[in-house]
Amino acid sequence: MKIAILGTRGIPARYGGFETLADQLAKRLVQRGHQVAVYCRKPFVKPDDDFDHRIRRIILPTISNKHFDTLFHTFLSVLHVLFTDADVLLICNVANSPVAWIPRLVGKPTALNVDGLDRKRRKWNFLGQWFLHFCEVLAAFTPTRLVTDAGTIREYFRQRYHKTSEMIAYGAEPVRTDNSEFSDFGLSSRRYILYVARLEPENNPELVIRAYRDVDTDWPMVVVGGNPYRPAYVQQLKSMADNRVIFTGPIYGDDYWKLQNNAGLFVFAGEIGGVHPALVEAMAAPNAILYLDTPTNHETTGGCGISFRPEQRELAEKLSQLIASPEQVDGLRERAQRAGRVVDQEAVQEEAVVRPPGGRQGAVGPVPEQLGVRPGQGAPEVGHLVGRVVGRDLVQGPGQGLGVGRVLPGLERQELAVRDPASRLNRLSLPLKIVPQFPDCG
Repeated sequence: MKIAILGTRGIPARYGGFETLADQLAKRLVQRGHQVAVYCRKPFVKPDDDFDHRIRRIILPTISNKHFDTLFHTFLSVLHVLFTDADVLLICNVANSPVAWIPRLVGKPTALNVDGLDRKRRKWNFLGQWFLHFCEVLAAFTPTRLVTDAGTIREYFRQRYHKTSEMIAYGAEPVRTDNSEFSDFGLSSRRYILYVARLEPENNPELVIRAYRDVDTDWPMVVVGGNPYRPAYVQQLKSMADNRVIFTGPIYGDDYWKLQNNAGLFVFAGEIGGVHPALVEAMAAPNAILYLDTPTNHETTGGCGISFRPEQRELAEKLSQLIASPEQVDGLRERAQRAGRVVDQEAVQEEAVVRPPGGRQGAVGPVPEQLGVRPGQGAPEVGHLVGRVVGRDLVQGPGQGLGVGRVLPGLERQELAVRDPASRLNRLSLPLKIVPQFPDCG
């Protein structure tokens, strides 16, 4: 299948969550034999970038302005993709909903990933908030499929716009590093506080820096991130910080994972958006986590961390408490590891027979293990799970065509409940071990 990814700044990832999504998703798609093109913005890519060259980068110009950058570049990308042989499009960012319908006119289905409630970001003025609210409304109609990355955002679109979305949460692929050789920025392993975020008001870097100033500790705080649109704001943050704070700027790859793997504490203070990759990566490292108490952050961590309200005094007290309690920090690290996304290798089939919508032939590989399928109240029949497309399972019974069902949470570890197109609730008895995404971490 030929897939195009639009709406991000491009690959390799060097800005935010959508860029990480585009980078990681494109790698996995080409590994499965698909052809993938990622549309990139010229100011964010370099000729000597290190990326998987099986992925095609299509570099187009943009307007380097926070108000027009995304929509202008995606509009150019949509015009370009109309004249390519792409079979399907993934468009990122709710701000791109006004153009998500255009590829559908020439038979190219679109999936729109809306992330969180972007209109609530403090950087937007009234006009920007109004426009993004309008984009939310359009997102319920313009794409072929709507994608969310958190249950809270999925529920918001369901209740507010009566729109069902495919919820696909982020995962993490940690890179293990040698702690004995960790000396970057003069740091000692497990003796510093790590804060990772784009430096914008809704990620509350000011709150974190002010709270840290009230903490009596020799642990430095490492601030990873930047803001290419508001360099003056970054300078303002640096002027607020004392000499214990280290601003590294954006860091990616192995150097980033060195910082994650060796942190003593991880502080996350983002208040807007769906699932934040940095928070999932901190869980995968694993780290002891302090997180701002929002519904989405609580959903992401599964409660496996310590929450704080957006109050300077409370955050400072909790930082001081954890720094003075190594046993509690170790316990939080273990809870984060248990709560991280777990993939049981016994239940993984790397390839499958996949037939995309419309009946066109897709990628063909080994068929996974047999499933027992119980349609309605009838006797069990033997079928095959033959592929998964955006949260849906394709189930093939003996002598039958493909049936599409939605996988619901399993009632028992060896079972999944499946709702077929006729809305009947069926049950699949799996000869596989099913591992919950978020185990109980209490």
